[in-house]
Amino acid sequence: MKVLITGTSQGIGKAIAELFIEKGDSVIGIDRQEKTIESSLYTHYVCDVRDTERLPDVNGVDILINNAGTQNDADIDINLKALITVTEKYGVREGIKSILNIGSASGHTGAEFPEYCASKGGVLAYTKNVAMRVAKFGATCNSLDPGGVLTPLNEPVISDPGLWAQIMKETPLKRWASTREIAEWAYFLTVTNSFCTGQCILVDGGESINYNFIWKD
Repeated sequence: MKVLITGTSQGIGKAIAELFIEKGDSVIGIDRQEKTIESSLYTHYVCDVRDTERLPDVNGVDILINNAGTQNDADIDINLKALITVTEKYGVREGIKSILNIGSASGHTGAEFPEYCASKGGVLAYTKNVAMRVAKFGATCNSLDPGGVLTPLNEPVISDPGLWAQIMKETPLKRWASTREIAEWAYFLTVTNSFCTGQCILVDGGESINYNFIWKD
């Protein structure tokens, strides 16, 4: 299969790309950083997903995974607007088999930075819209919405013992997910799954049960 993934240079996106490569699939990555994956099955494009003029021409994508995201002033532009642009360019077309948007537990709970929550909430609604439009192709579209994941973006709280202790009190399973665990969910929803569509799958270790968001001041 030909799999297009955004945000593949680190974190969840890199883990997803590596898993598909392990399975023998051809992976195309788009990231504004240089590539960090070395494989004959991997093609990397250095491109900011907001730059619509520079998005590469890639034909015949079987699976699209929108992973690129941020937590700063560009939340709406990257997490939502660019995700829509990428999906409309590569995903909403005959021949697509599956689209997966990486959302966030915060899109369900609202317990994070305002624009970040708004961007991820938009992803959840857009996921349902796309699911209805690609159903005629026999394709699925879902969002995978993690809670805490051990990624470089979360290092400010992971490395702070006091905050980490507070976070663990809010997390019933008393740990955060590894990027590999999230990648396995992504593989399941895009390859194994063929009937679940238009759903926003919350994978957060039970964190959303408590609805409290903890971060550095």
